Amino acid sequence: MLHERRLHESGMAPAARTAFSPREIEEHVAAVRRGQSMQLGWLVLWMSGTLLSFIAGAVSVRALANTLSVFDMMTVRCAGSLLILLALAVVRPALLAELRWRRMNLQIPRAIVHFGSQICWALAITLLPFATVFALEFTIPAWVALLAVLFLGERMTANRTIALAVCFVGVLVILRPGFEGFKPAGLIMLAGALLFAITAIMTKKLITTETTFAILFWMNLFQLPLNFVGSDWLLLLKVDRTMALPLIGVTVAGLAVHYCLTNAFRCGDAIVVIPMDFLRVPLIAVIGWAYYGERLDAFVFAGAGLIVAGVLWNVRAEAQRNGALARAAANPSAAPSPR
Repeated sequence: MLHERRLHESGMAPAARTAFSPREIEEHVAAVRRGQSMQLGWLVLWMSGTLLSFIAGAVSVRALANTLSVFDMMTVRCAGSLLILLALAVVRPALLAELRWRRMNLQIPRAIVHFGSQICWALAITLLPFATVFALEFTIPAWVALLAVLFLGERMTANRTIALAVCFVGVLVILRPGFEGFKPAGLIMLAGALLFAITAIMTKKLITTETTFAILFWMNLFQLPLNFVGSDWLLLLKVDRTMALPLIGVTVAGLAVHYCLTNAFRCGDAIVVIPMDFLRVPLIAVIGWAYYGERLDAFVFAGAGLIVAGVLWNVRAEAQRNGALARAAANPSAAPSPR
């Protein structure tokens, strides 16, 4: 130790160790693997919550369809969501500080557009097989990509064109226009997916300054009177104890989907999350077949596969493009070529 200290003081200390023993390397690799396993475990947990929430919401809407209108259901959902959010604010008073009256020029239009998307989705659940609704929901990322080109000034690259074309073919396979299996009600879900995509674009702008709690609170607050106008004013007289479970399902599932899916994306890239999310289609198809006598339609599975393939193509291309732009920023002499 004295010899090493004198060498250090004289400026002749030995160079820092660059080699590691096999045992140290093994310990480092094991630590990395443990971290990856833990991250994967959380991803599976949040995606399981997402899948269960989507399915619970759809089954709950179907269970209420014979007694309540979609406006009635969404009125209860908004009112219940507000009560849950207010209860959270009581437990955590700091959340109330997030409720500031600002950016209402974006909060209010977002709530209105999302209101339309929710009505389309709930109506589609009552008219179409579960699997068809869930499969058409996967067009939302494709709509987002198209809207980003039209309204955010992003470029329509070759990869985006291919991805959108594949998604479009998938939609045609599911809807089969001009054939006996054509379902006009599928257009309602497509309209809902488009409105969901517009909501996503608005949300992307809002999250730069607003918290998730604030966005959800203002959304439900503004949507409540819209739903109430379309619902039966004697709604409370129509509700009985047999509806308690599906009404709780509609309310809790709506909030849980947002929470679980957001955390899932924090634990893994979209290219990992989206294929796991695709499990919604076969799971809900089995439920529809087992409990509602819905036919397992090979065209729906094929179309959904094409839509997911198109979305993943675009996600992968965007990830590569963003990586190239980051490298170009670090090394300006190497400019990326957009594809």
